[in-house]
Amino acid sequence: MFRNFKAVEKTAYGRGSFDRLGEILAPHRNTGAGYLIFFVDEYFSGNEEFKARIPLAGKDHLEYIPVAEEPTTELIDTLRDTYLNTYGLPAGVVGIGGGSVLDVAKAISLMFTNEGSSTQYQGLNLIKKPGIYACGVPTISGTGAEVSMTAVLTGPEKKLGLKCDWTVLNQIVLDPDLIATVPDNQWFYTGMDNYIHCVESMTGRFKNTFSEAFGYKSLEMSKQVFLELDRKDPKSDEMLMVASYMGGLSLTYSEVGVCHALSYGLSMVLHIHHGLANCIAFKELEDVYGDYVQEFNTMVEKHHIDLPKNLAAGWSDETIEAMVDVAIRLEHMWNHAFGENWREVLDRDRIKNWYKRM
Repeated sequence: MFRNFKAVEKTAYGRGSFDRLGEILAPHRNTGAGYLIFFVDEYFSGNEEFKARIPLAGKDHLEYIPVAEEPTTELIDTLRDTYLNTYGLPAGVVGIGGGSVLDVAKAISLMFTNEGSSTQYQGLNLIKKPGIYACGVPTISGTGAEVSMTAVLTGPEKKLGLKCDWTVLNQIVLDPDLIATVPDNQWFYTGMDNYIHCVESMTGRFKNTFSEAFGYKSLEMSKQVFLELDRKDPKSDEMLMVASYMGGLSLTYSEVGVCHALSYGLSMVLHIHHGLANCIAFKELEDVYGDYVQEFNTMVEKHHIDLPKNLAAGWSDETIEAMVDVAIRLEHMWNHAFGENWREVLDRDRIKNWYKRM
């Protein structure tokens, strides 16, 4: 498999890195209309101490992003039009938050320079022009959004990413101090997103030496975080942040599989957040991922995570069919999981049965 991919240009890592953000951004303030937009997870809304650490200057803007549901094409288009029409082209954007906020920063960076709705760019290499400068600061670890070449958006017809070299962030700042206060459930759901990334990356047909080097190491670190270390151990945050980074890189030269295809259906139809959707789906996939699912169950038990059960009992046939419609269209994921002849081992009934277990 040939891929000539672009990596993040600059990476700052270490405790206290966030407080150097101002000097990192300084050289990038003088293009466009000369202002930066800071897109910040609404989790920090009202936290004046945290707000004071954000290096706002001059004509900069701070925009809190709601994360109860995943970012939509409508949100991106509305924000882009509002800022362009009111203030002109920004010098750059900064995303501070989880994967959804980082995806907002990546997507809107591109949409500031590409005409029309973001819906027309959902897919591989559909973007026509490079975006403006974009920096990402993860405050929760596991999505791999900080290094991925995808900005996942939910549109009116599909949940799919803007995916190309230009989606990759110019700068990331990895400060383990920022993830210390993440609520336990969300810490687990998002950390499991990375664990599942690596399981799927390592068990499909697109895996190779490059993806294995990052994927297996990320899995090893994830197991230490969720099976060996105490949640309050500072080493836990450091390892999870680096595991997320490496898991994202593993996917660059591999692909996700069955769990992510099913989770897209859960998110698109029922608006279940991605990390939780992955956990709901993965626990029912022992027939695909074997011992990894047993290991996942051990992690759930160790951290006293109360995953929703018997959800399917409340789903209508129409709801399940709608989720199958979403999942079965993700051919690249099925191809990775089962090979080019995936249609010989997978049909709507098998996908439907997975949903009915949940």
